[in-house]
Amino acid sequence: MKIYYSETAEQLGAKAAQKAAEYLNEAIAEKGSARLILSTGASQFTTLSALVNLDVDWSKVEMFHLDEYIGIDESHPASFVKYLKERFVSKVNLKSAHFVDLTDGAESIIAKLTAELAEAVVDVGIIGIGENGHIAFNDPPADFETQASYKVVNLDDKCRNQQLGEGWFPTFDDVPKQAISMTVSQILKCRHIVSAVPYKVKAQAIHDTLTQEVNNMVPATAFKTHADVNLFIDKESASMVDLDKFDVIK
Repeated sequence: MKIYYSETAEQLGAKAAQKAAEYLNEAIAEKGSARLILSTGASQFTTLSALVNLDVDWSKVEMFHLDEYIGIDESHPASFVKYLKERFVSKVNLKSAHFVDLTDGAESIIAKLTAELAEAVVDVGIIGIGENGHIAFNDPPADFETQASYKVVNLDDKCRNQQLGEGWFPTFDDVPKQAISMTVSQILKCRHIVSAVPYKVKAQAIHDTLTQEVNNMVPATAFKTHADVNLFIDKESASMVDLDKFDVIK
């Protein structure tokens, strides 16, 4: 795992976006196209806002959606389909976008996305880390064993409180209890992972990810089993870590 440090979330986002763009361009040069997985949430704002302005031939990029709540539709302010369309898809000329669209039900979209993912390797996954250490909506104890591509998951209270704290829902009771999530095993199939994790609220998760052995109570520790993970942290998210103990790129 390579660790990149920035003073601010804006600087972090610029660096993470640049690394993702480099990998996408390498894939396009190598085989004429690229596949990308995108995370959502408040922590990805600076990365996505930088990424849409970089020099990538987006007409050769397919985008996959990481996860979505069960029980809300695209008109809801918290919809991740809405989020991605507004913050990314509407701003670039993608080859295609594969959403976790629950219109026809969970089983239908899981089958559809599973088939689409199987067509070729995903080159880049931009994967955040949640306050509880989750990746996608794989809350602890995360399922490290399943080889499914997506699954229905139950959201724990810490995850649901994060969504409330980010302002997506008016009350805790309004936060859905279930979601469809890309699995840990599918995420780890990405050729390259770029993980953008700014802000003070992520400090404990970053501390646990970096200091603990691989375990499903801190799902992001699964990154340690991957050949190319690029973790981007800022002054606030790194505030609980002794950076002198790690090989950090500044």
